Amino acid sequence: MAQGAKIRMAVSTVIFAMRPNKDDVPCLWTPFVPRTREPDLNKWALPGGWLPVDEELETAAARTLAETTGLHPSYVEQLYTFGQVDRSPTARVISVVYWALVRADEVAAAIPGDNVQWFPADHLPELAFDHNDIVEYALERLRTKVEYADIAHSFLGEKFTISQLRSVHEAVLGHKLDAANFRRSVATIPELIDTGEVLTGTPHRPPKLFRYKNLKQAYYDLNH
Repeated sequence: MAQGAKIRMAVSTVIFAMRPNKDDVPCLWTPFVPRTREPDLNKWALPGGWLPVDEELETAAARTLAETTGLHPSYVEQLYTFGQVDRSPTARVISVVYWALVRADEVAAAIPGDNVQWFPADHLPELAFDHNDIVEYALERLRTKVEYADIAHSFLGEKFTISQLRSVHEAVLGHKLDAANFRRSVATIPELIDTGEVLTGTPHRPPKLFRYKNLKQAYYDLNH
């Protein structure tokens, strides 16, 4: 790229939601939108856009996310800034990337644009620019944080069963967990509280519903 080439700032968001796959197993999905111009015309890309000079980063991320996907997630956090010199062939583009964890009811309430398409997060097509690398980075960050309660809470909501909690961990980690070992691990968390309620509408004995008393302090090590 020539010296003195234009530098542009952009915001993008990696979105993760729990959705069933073709075998009805919960897994991580993420939505993309098609590029409408060169470079990488028609390739799938992360939702985002250019950063206006008069708009805060968080505001721009929320706006572009709502405009493209119709989503208004309750969990949005700045992930990383990607600024390699060769990210785009037309200009020096520095992207401030956010990530959002989305509950099923938030997905259901969204009114997405016509061109939004969801893909399993670990089976993506070839995306525009370096967006495959960005999603992979976000996945690795999510896997290192999944044992914190606010991550599971962001997917499940206020109340959940132990089985639902385990399904979040399995979806994020990409492999099955032993149900008995998982139950023993989470049983040691003092912040995990039995609500005294059960999940209704189940054909067998209804499972108990739990919640977290203190999200920031609740942590459990599944390796022990």
